[in-house]
Amino acid sequence: MKSTGRCRAHTNIALIKYWGKRNEELFLPMNSSLSLTLDAFYTDTEVVLDDDLDSDEFYLDNTKQGDKETQKITEFLNLFRNLANIETKACVKSYNHVPTAAGLASSASAFSALAGAMNQAVGLNLDLKTLSTFARQGSGSATRSVYGGFVEWSMGEDDKSSTSHAVPVDDAKWDIGMVVIAVNTGRKKLSSRVGMKQTIETSPFYSSWVETATSDLTKMKEAIKGHDFITLGEITESNGMKMHATMLGAFPPISYWEPDSVKAIQKVKEIRETGIPCYVTMDAGPNVKVLCQQSDMKKIEELLLEDFNREQIIPSTVGEGIKLLNASEWNY
Repeated sequence: MKSTGRCRAHTNIALIKYWGKRNEELFLPMNSSLSLTLDAFYTDTEVVLDDDLDSDEFYLDNTKQGDKETQKITEFLNLFRNLANIETKACVKSYNHVPTAAGLASSASAFSALAGAMNQAVGLNLDLKTLSTFARQGSGSATRSVYGGFVEWSMGEDDKSSTSHAVPVDDAKWDIGMVVIAVNTGRKKLSSRVGMKQTIETSPFYSSWVETATSDLTKMKEAIKGHDFITLGEITESNGMKMHATMLGAFPPISYWEPDSVKAIQKVKEIRETGIPCYVTMDAGPNVKVLCQQSDMKKIEELLLEDFNREQIIPSTVGEGIKLLNASEWNY
């Protein structure tokens, strides 16, 4: 007997950052966060539950993955199998339309898509709120990719997994856009998980960052409610730089930046000085994201081309939440 689920999920870029867990096993964060889902980057995933399989199989972009990668997928699928009281093995095929492990939130779209596909294949019919708590246990930021637009990830209470989930805040359909400057799309040398743990354990700045993140989130939600783009951008840039400052304070210091990262940041500041409102943010990787108004994206792209190649500049509009795909939409 076979049962199939297919799902698409888009990446999200945190504007109020998540950096650090209070419970590593359950992926419970130290603070609540807020993100923007992007249309340009996404993952399509198919899960086929098959009684004839003796073990789980995992293919990423048509390449069969090794035991280490497959084991992580198995542990995630077990969350659903345990709830459904089944042991059926699965063949997972995932296609990343975003560079893997490059600081472009590939794990967010990957585990959100996997959660949606497995939910369909098993027939659990979990609601989106509950599904986001499952996605979170694959990759923390995946909890936010369940929804489109501006999304909050509530940190939850104590070690109660069910209380830490995504909440849709706003559809962001008021002239919001983002331009990614792809400085380096190769796999980063230091994973986010290792970087988070090292920062929490050794950076004297970390506790202050967590405290200010709470007030940043409150102010940002007010800015979103009032469609105040300038305040939204200023908080985004400030919060992102504070996160990276905590990493520089770690021992040994952590930096995901490259020379072109600094070059990109300076260029965005120059563009802003011309009167075009645009603001930078960076995750655990060298690539720079530029929060802007969608109506300004073309002008910003043209100005960035003065210093970067066309293939390095990726504009994106606002992305939607997870979407189940039927057989005719599965073009792989």
